[in-house]
Amino acid sequence: MQQVLHAVTLVVPDYDDAIAFYTETLCFQLTQNVDLGGGKRWVLVTPPGGGAGLVLAKADGAGQQAAIGNQTGGRVGFFLKTDDFLRDHADMLAKGIRFEEAPRHEPSG
Repeated sequence: MQQVLHAVTLVVPDYDDAIAFYTETLCFQLTQNVDLGGGKRWVLVTPPGGGAGLVLAKADGAGQQAAIGNQTGGRVGFFLKTDDFLRDHADMLAKGIRFEEAPRHEPSG
């Protein structure tokens, strides 16, 4: 049996704002956007080079809203692999993405 991580859920404040960020700013592809009724949607975005996608799930209630931005308990939870870090970092800066700190080299990669 072969298993592959297909998707990870990311709680977001708004479906359309999150779709715009991931597709326009990070160049992810909108793979699925299905209305499930009752204000819920199945929204899947995938990175341009393949790999696991992100299910963008709109926060439902105060508990989920409080988790936005801290979904991994303060740890780094998502790693984006690139073939040209300097190019992609400059592109993200040009698109208005704010980084908490300057890039640095780490022994883990």
